[in-house]
Amino acid sequence: MRRGLVHVLAWTLATGAAVTLSWWGVHTVMAGTAYDPPRALPLTASATSRPTPTPSRTSSSPSPSRTTDSRGPGGPAASSPSSSTAPAVPSGRVKSYDTDGGRVVFDLGKTSASLVSATPGAGWSMQVWKTESWIRVEFASGADRVSVFCTWHDGPPRVEVGNY
Repeated sequence: MRRGLVHVLAWTLATGAAVTLSWWGVHTVMAGTAYDPPRALPLTASATSRPTPTPSRTSSSPSPSRTTDSRGPGGPAASSPSSSTAPAVPSGRVKSYDTDGGRVVFDLGKTSASLVSATPGAGWSMQVWKTESWIRVEFASGADRVSVFCTWHDGPPRVEVGNY
């Protein structure tokens, strides 16, 4: 009887350790993926062609069904002071890519890029992969796949869109 209790206790401890290790591993892998809320870059009048946007315009997201928040003090800075003849230039350029599967927005810098947001279309799911030299967003609906791939490992960022 005592030997059976030792086996049950050992099995319980091993199972608890395995579950804890699995949860930690999944949590670590999922951190920083599409499940985190996307960040929106603050837009200024110099970054758009609109004259002096109202606060409600700059805080709204590209899609009415999606709410995004602005970057804090670590957001992009102007590379030159603004004047009446030369508007301020953000550290990168924000560019969106509309596909059959959804919309992807990147902040393309000179030597790297970051994902601003990715929104799947109705009936499409989405998955995001990020490394230090590329970002891939894949939209899926049944057997249809649309991939938006941004790389910058051997030069300035470039984006490729492909339907599979």
